[in-house]
Amino acid sequence: MTYPPAHRLPLVESLHGHEVADPYRWLEDPADPATAAWLAAQDELWQARAAAMPGRDAALALLHELAADEVSAPMWRGEHRFELRRAAGQEHAVLYRDGVALIDPNVLDPTGATVLDAWQPDLEGRQVAFQLSRGGDERSVLYVADTESGQVVDGPVQGCRYSPVAWLPGGRAFYYVRGRQVWLRRLGGTEIRITDEEAGYGLSLGEDGRWLVVSASSEGRQDVRVVDLWGSRTLAVQEGGTERTAAAVGRDGRLYVLTERDAPFGRLCVADPARPDQWSELVGEQEGAVLAGFALLERELLVTRLRDGIAELSVHDLGTGELVRHLPLPGAGSIGAVSTRGREAWFTYTDHVTPVTLLHYEEGSLAGPQGAAAREVVTERLEYPSADGTRVPLLVLSRRGDSGPRPAILYGYGGFGVPLTPAYSSYILAWVAAGGVFALAGVRGGGERGSAWHQAGRRELKHNSVADFVAAAEALVAGGWTTPDRLGACGESNGGLLVGAAITRRPELFAAAVCSSAVLDLVRYERFGMGAAWREEYGTADDPVELGWLLGLSPYHRVRQGVAYPATLLTVAEGDTRVDPLHGRKMCAALQHASAGPGPVLLRREWETGHAGGAASRGAGLAADLLAFLATHTGLDLTSPLVVSGGLASGAGRSG
Repeated sequence: MTYPPAHRLPLVESLHGHEVADPYRWLEDPADPATAAWLAAQDELWQARAAAMPGRDAALALLHELAADEVSAPMWRGEHRFELRRAAGQEHAVLYRDGVALIDPNVLDPTGATVLDAWQPDLEGRQVAFQLSRGGDERSVLYVADTESGQVVDGPVQGCRYSPVAWLPGGRAFYYVRGRQVWLRRLGGTEIRITDEEAGYGLSLGEDGRWLVVSASSEGRQDVRVVDLWGSRTLAVQEGGTERTAAAVGRDGRLYVLTERDAPFGRLCVADPARPDQWSELVGEQEGAVLAGFALLERELLVTRLRDGIAELSVHDLGTGELVRHLPLPGAGSIGAVSTRGREAWFTYTDHVTPVTLLHYEEGSLAGPQGAAAREVVTERLEYPSADGTRVPLLVLSRRGDSGPRPAILYGYGGFGVPLTPAYSSYILAWVAAGGVFALAGVRGGGERGSAWHQAGRRELKHNSVADFVAAAEALVAGGWTTPDRLGACGESNGGLLVGAAITRRPELFAAAVCSSAVLDLVRYERFGMGAAWREEYGTADDPVELGWLLGLSPYHRVRQGVAYPATLLTVAEGDTRVDPLHGRKMCAALQHASAGPGPVLLRREWETGHAGGAASRGAGLAADLLAFLATHTGLDLTSPLVVSGGLASGAGRSG
């Protein structure tokens, strides 16, 4: 097909002995008239091709049918209950206090462009610090509101991107993070800077207001310190460690330390806050199950673990750490952060077929649904060998009763130690309802199997993530689930990098690919968005050795003329301040110039939205377009899914 013209610069730089071509560097500047003209032409091309995709309207209707309500676990402050709720069809979740709407982004901005990024009530529940951003830029502005009247009593405070907030007792002051530094703010605007160095900070404060725990992450190093606010002294929990370590002072006055030091899958230790480096083990490491979190009750301790991304919940004696019982969950799914009050706990549960559900535990018993929703979806937990023999976890979802090769989507992430965990997704269910296969590969670089799994897929070993993803595609074909001409690859952010690297390594394995908000130029990624913060994950082009790693992986630099690449859709959000849209622009131009494949290479842009947290209708529109694109190029018919009101059900609709 004919694409909008994009001139190629004869730009080749010699970097540390490498000759690096960058013919589309001019596309880095969105204000350049040439870029603007090229983008306008790409928008026209996308709209024309999208309008011709047969399953687009059906996909959007199906996504709306499968939409579900969402709720968070309640947070108790004094006698007040705070929680988030979003009804199906509502653009954003609303923060409630005692059942009354307190902060409603849908009312604050009917356009849907304003997002409630974070919130934290004071210890008495009389005030709440909350953060808003607009247009997807995630540049949060912090305010404080009175929870009785809803009136703003402090703010705005700029530059608080997802800042943790730790309130002092009485609600007259709080610690927070601005400009990668910790500040103490008194209501009314008086501030004191607490730290000198810039880092990624975490904050927590014990209920008595004495012990402030400050964690600082910078250049692969993690420091954790306890500040005695009564005695004006700072004590080290961990200095210069590279292992994941988090700490908090419990209501019983003990310092709890969740650490991977000497325990790759994590263990829970305790200490006296006055001697925070003298730990004793409370709950030991469990091979194969990552210790993800804990919560304190009056006499019991709840511990959350992840086994290949699947949640497990156990009860332990608070004093000794001895295992009391394992709590049965409704299925192979995920649980949210556990909220506690006295002898009670609340947490959310979800899996790929179960919408977010609130569960309640009181010491001795668990209340809530004990079986996953009855749906005609089969989820299989598999393993497959990667190129070096490493066994990699794979979840495969399909419609009950279907067999033989079918159109399939392979999804992956594989970065920053973040595990792929089950979550209700109308996107996945819509594909499966129409007779497709949806597979999620827990590739190295993620956190599915602890810190060693992450280390095995970062920096010079990042190629393992790609090898694992390619091996997953081969396993789906060898297992009879699909064929290369019916297989699509899909990934977002770091997952988009994974997909881009896979299709430039093994283009013949895939019929279609979607890269959303993806990192694709690994030579210049550090110069834009939040790229500089990712050097510990990818490496830096300033180092001769590390530049070699990056060039070996960078999708933009691996595009070759005359190769039959799969049909590819690159999606970008113009408000994205994490991954600059330039990555999608440059990759689109490179593939359009080079590909000899029959499928199109298209660029889809959005405005007034960013990397995450956008309005529900925008998310549904994007999901519908992705489904329609993938269905068009893998042969899936989205117009006759097995769906009735309330979800997937046996015998409803046609078999597809």
